[in-house]
Amino acid sequence: MIELTLDEIAGIVGGRLHRAEGDERVTGTVEFDSRALTRGGLFVALPGERADGHDFAATAMDAGAAGVLAAREVPAPSVIVPPLREGEAHARSVALTGDTDGSGAAVLAALAALARHVVTRLSETGLTVVGVTGSSGKTSTKDLIAQVLEPLGPTVAPPGSFNNELGHPWTALRADARTRHLVLELSARGPGHIAQLASVAPPRIGAVLNVGSAHVGEFGSREGIARTKGELVEALPPDGVAILNVDDPLVAAMAERTSARVVGVGEGPTADVRAENVRLDEHAHATFDLVAGGERAEVTLRLVGEHHVGNALTAAAVALEVGTPLADVAARLGAATRRSGRRMEVTTRQDGVTILNDSYNANPESMRAALKTLASMTAQRRSWAVLGVMGELGADSVSAHDDIGRLAVRLNVSRLVVVGEQAAAMHHGASHEGSWGEESVLVPDTDAAVALLRAHVRPDDVVLVKASKAAELWRVADALVKEDGGA
Repeated sequence: MIELTLDEIAGIVGGRLHRAEGDERVTGTVEFDSRALTRGGLFVALPGERADGHDFAATAMDAGAAGVLAAREVPAPSVIVPPLREGEAHARSVALTGDTDGSGAAVLAALAALARHVVTRLSETGLTVVGVTGSSGKTSTKDLIAQVLEPLGPTVAPPGSFNNELGHPWTALRADARTRHLVLELSARGPGHIAQLASVAPPRIGAVLNVGSAHVGEFGSREGIARTKGELVEALPPDGVAILNVDDPLVAAMAERTSARVVGVGEGPTADVRAENVRLDEHAHATFDLVAGGERAEVTLRLVGEHHVGNALTAAAVALEVGTPLADVAARLGAATRRSGRRMEVTTRQDGVTILNDSYNANPESMRAALKTLASMTAQRRSWAVLGVMGELGADSVSAHDDIGRLAVRLNVSRLVVVGEQAAAMHHGASHEGSWGEESVLVPDTDAAVALLRAHVRPDDVVLVKASKAAELWRVADALVKEDGGA
């Protein structure tokens, strides 16, 4: 963060000083975990599931904090934020377990105001803010964008999927006077969420990857999802750039909703930045020709899965917009690695068993992409798909799970293991599509899945593990990885 005094912070957030002279200077990071504080940092007191951050104010000061951002008086130099006015709702429905009195929402609103002030000042002196949204692929694309921009100067991006009303301002406040690029992913649980996040750190470049079925139970339809995802391009300034996946009609239509210049990406001939001659090797690494501005360069990705081609095109478009030559973009994409865990995380054991841990989350689109990746890797090997529930699909849940089970059969997946009764429609879909015997099996929980796999997985098999995060199928992947493979 840029250096600010507690008095300046109080003015920015509309708060008041407590036990502070006001000239205390925040020179370190802004943290809501007292264990992560650096000397001179600002501690943000938030209610949590197990503890209230206000109870750790003294601990934060002992760790070297310059002060505390709090909703109530604490025994430390602090800025006390104003309560939310009666009837005033934070633009997003804040999901802070333990926030029974709205104090957490008030602190988050103040944190957002502080981030907005810092980003606005830095943008005036050369910071470029890049925002990414979409139903799937946000985190992987954010990681790719960061890697292609880092050679141009200091770049800040969130760890993992830290993309909500807490992670967004926290990440924005990692930027300081040296930062040249701030790469953010924007998630939504309902209308207005992306607009609110975009107001916290106004982007100059905004990318929309796709409109799928993730959260359709909350939005009502894919068109409802598109309306919310499009809030990102509506937030762009006239001199900004909207990067849109023109292979997705709902995304392409967002060109009408922005005053920014539009750059289309995709595999179709109308895309400004496009992929041609896409092919996969036996490890599901994609090679393609990157074409833009009349130039062409070959790219071979180290990431696993053909779906990363679209993510790479978005990253390429961002890099080209900030002045990177096409040949350099291609080289940086080819060198990029997976940075966020449980997203096509590939581990091969000593016995040759390969585990594809894609268990961070799941929706119908990402599930189909993962199954296609599995199929591309197993022409001569036995394949296993260990799949769990896809959440937040509303009335479409049964049919969506049924479709995935049928797809597993059509892709010739050798064995389908469906975990949990909530995902049972996958098993039924596979059975109706034509699986037989034990080709598809429904097990009650992760322990049963692990026991089945330990008993039946053979050397050189390939095992995909995927579900929404609530299913905790990462436990299956971890158990398989920890096996010694009989070596």
